[in-house]
Amino acid sequence: MGIAALLGVAGVVVLWDASRITVPYSVSDVVGPKTMPVIIGSLLVVSAVLLAVNVLRGGSGQAEEGEDVDLSHPTDWKTVLPLIGFFILNIVLIDPLGWVISGTIMFWGSVWSLGSRHYVRDGIVSLILAVGTFYGFYLGLGIHLPAGILAGIL
Repeated sequence: MGIAALLGVAGVVVLWDASRITVPYSVSDVVGPKTMPVIIGSLLVVSAVLLAVNVLRGGSGQAEEGEDVDLSHPTDWKTVLPLIGFFILNIVLIDPLGWVISGTIMFWGSVWSLGSRHYVRDGIVSLILAVGTFYGFYLGLGIHLPAGILAGIL
């Protein structure tokens, strides 16, 4: 029931926050900035209600058997700590260097942390992902990610 309550509270907070967004009325813009928060908040509340009903009817989750994971092994901190480090490095570098450079470093560092040792290929794929997401957000969603030192080039 705790998870259901958490989902419900999160949904209500998202819906409340979405209701406070002020948008000037525009006839040509049917889908505005309130649309996604309202959808997400509504889905969270519906999920919370359905989960609560399931739990009250006696439903419970089954323990993970681990199809391809040995659950008796402890956490692999040699993998987790570098991943956390690269995400923190992205947070620190995104404003001064911009998304493309910090995202490339984060993507490359993530695959390196997970065990890939194809440095050049991973770097190229990471750069393509970073540039693709930069322009996907910019052109597709109208969200301007920081360009950093590449401002004027991108």
